[in-house]
Amino acid sequence: MATVKISSKFQVLIPEEVRKKAGIKPGQKVVVIEKDGIINIIPQRPTKELRGFLKGLSTENIRDEEDRF
Repeated sequence: MATVKISSKFQVLIPEEVRKKAGIKPGQKVVVIEKDGIINIIPQRPTKELRGFLKGLSTENIRDEEDRF
């Protein structure tokens, strides 16, 4: 786990180890989501790169029958 400091301009430096694991490149856009005080930074991926990433995923039992419309 890495600890970072917020700059006076509210900027955050993502540690090199984390950037490499996430595949973040300079100039790449990220999505920032806050929920219940927890901030998530998610790299945006080109749509072409996402093609087929759900291949083989089973949709069985995702929701209970009574939750469906």
